[in-house]
Amino acid sequence: MLCAELVEVLWEQGGRHCRRIANLEDISRSGICLHVEKPIPAGTRIVMRYGDGQLFGTIRYCVFREIGYFLGIQLEENCRWSSLHFRPEHLVDPRELGEQTLARHS
Repeated sequence: MLCAELVEVLWEQGGRHCRRIANLEDISRSGICLHVEKPIPAGTRIVMRYGDGQLFGTIRYCVFREIGYFLGIQLEENCRWSSLHFRPEHLVDPRELGEQTLARHS
């Protein structure tokens, strides 16, 4: 699911507790993509806080794309996303976009 929501990211690096605000770009049952201004190394375990909840995962990749760094995060096995627990303010199913586009061009 594509989305846009500001969330808080927490991690430890070199014995320091770090915190950053990130934009949640997309979310699925087993992973998330975050957009941040500065890189966070792959392999780093993070906590993503939203509203009154949190998700735990590990950064699998960190790539720079014109406007910042995108983090691909695999959620922990016992920590899966569900829209019942957290529904980002701007949430779009790409399949619905495709169906709407096809319907407009028919």
